[in-house]
Amino acid sequence: MNEFRADKSANWLIKVPEITLSFWIIKIMCTTVGETGADFLAVNAGQGVTRSVMAVLLLAALITQLRKHRYTPWIYWLTVVLVSIVGTQITDLLTDGFGVSLAISTSVFAVLLMAIFAVWHRVEHTLSIHDITSRRRELFYWAAILCTFALGTAAGDLATEALSLGFTWGAIAFGVLIALSYGAWRLGGNAVLTFWIAYILTRPFGAALGDLLTQAKGGFGMGAMWTSALFLAVIVMLVAIEQFGMDGKSAYPARQ
Repeated sequence: MNEFRADKSANWLIKVPEITLSFWIIKIMCTTVGETGADFLAVNAGQGVTRSVMAVLLLAALITQLRKHRYTPWIYWLTVVLVSIVGTQITDLLTDGFGVSLAISTSVFAVLLMAIFAVWHRVEHTLSIHDITSRRRELFYWAAILCTFALGTAAGDLATEALSLGFTWGAIAFGVLIALSYGAWRLGGNAVLTFWIAYILTRPFGAALGDLLTQAKGGFGMGAMWTSALFLAVIVMLVAIEQFGMDGKSAYPARQ
């Protein structure tokens, strides 16, 4: 049980990135890859095989992330990409495999995410990612992240497909909501609340953007393979810059 005890000393190194412009760019691209990558793998490798392989890879990446003693860009963002793909697959399984409506899955994931936040806050008294100062908080964090991707996928599909908003207007609508969240923060809104709202919204925004780029009907017809490859290349470049920039440096310490 000692591994779950929060260490409030300055020696604890936070294992999540600082919230910068680069963070949001990489996050949105990860969400897009989660949408396009899941579609590409499902079509070419089969949904059953893809789900199993991605689940195993996510588990391996998450274990590696949890065993790290400091923020390591490449493993952190690899985990986010895999969470994005698996989150998309969970929603697709419910919708396509079990016939659960997008309205129901969106509602269920929203309630589940609120439950995770409620338990997290009750136990740890904070939802700030700047206070990820124990293994337990990190587990709460990744549980919330996975749920945001599943929720974002369901909400994005609900808006663009079931409600006939379309890919273009879907991307615009969610982009505007993200901008409003940023504006609220700039005007003095609660930083933790506005962060999580924006974080959740990046998933449907990235999904709508991915569909807009890949789909031939109502989109630019780039295809899932080329869109995924392009966005992955940009992610790798940005993460490599961050990784090399951190070599020889310590991760930033926990806030005191």
